[in-house]
Amino acid sequence: MCHSTDSRPPALPNPGEITRSGALELTSADGTVFSALEAIPAEPTGVRIVLLPDIRGTHPYYQALADRFAQAGFATAAIDYYGRTAGVGVRDDDFEWRRHLPSVRPDDVAADVEAAAAHLGEGPLFTVGFCFGGGQSWRLAASDLGVNGVIGFYGLPQPATEVVDNISAPLLLLLAGADVATSPAEFDTFTARLDQAGKPYERQVYEGAPHSFFDATYAEWQDACDDAWSRTLAFIGKHR
Repeated sequence: MCHSTDSRPPALPNPGEITRSGALELTSADGTVFSALEAIPAEPTGVRIVLLPDIRGTHPYYQALADRFAQAGFATAAIDYYGRTAGVGVRDDDFEWRRHLPSVRPDDVAADVEAAAAHLGEGPLFTVGFCFGGGQSWRLAASDLGVNGVIGFYGLPQPATEVVDNISAPLLLLLAGADVATSPAEFDTFTARLDQAGKPYERQVYEGAPHSFFDATYAEWQDACDDAWSRTLAFIGKHR
């Protein structure tokens, strides 16, 4: 289960002000027009964040999450994966993502991330992904986008495992101990492969936490959410 339409990310400590927040359309290098969600801070730190959603694309959770990152001073945009097959639009509960997901290619994701990053201007660049987007975020550590670091929440290891030898940016892995989408053994295999290749990463497993635990409605996982925020902000601060 990925984030539902009613899910909302946990609050950020000491949030700042936002000057602009909402949906927009961007154009990728191949001419594809795709949907995105942005949030621009009133007091920017110069850091850019591109969010890679779960399999459902740009639904309300990710506008709220973009707002949270903007409240931390980061110019943020969340991309939608489906501009090439489904056109533009914020995805609601009726969106048939199963029909479109098989057509999503990593190179297209990277191109759309590049367009979103360009929209946000200059500055250190980080990607933050969730579930399907988590694996795509980790994979971008091997891209030519010049990312400073890549972060994934309960991501799928396979996309990054394919390109481990080319990874050139640090990874942050924030993992659910009771993830039903990916087993602990799969994550162990992934991190062993990173170790073998000598690639920089940080890993945190939240024991017992379910897939998609980063959700304000999961009161029992508030400590895990707080820790995940802390690690995310520290990782960005360390590698910016």
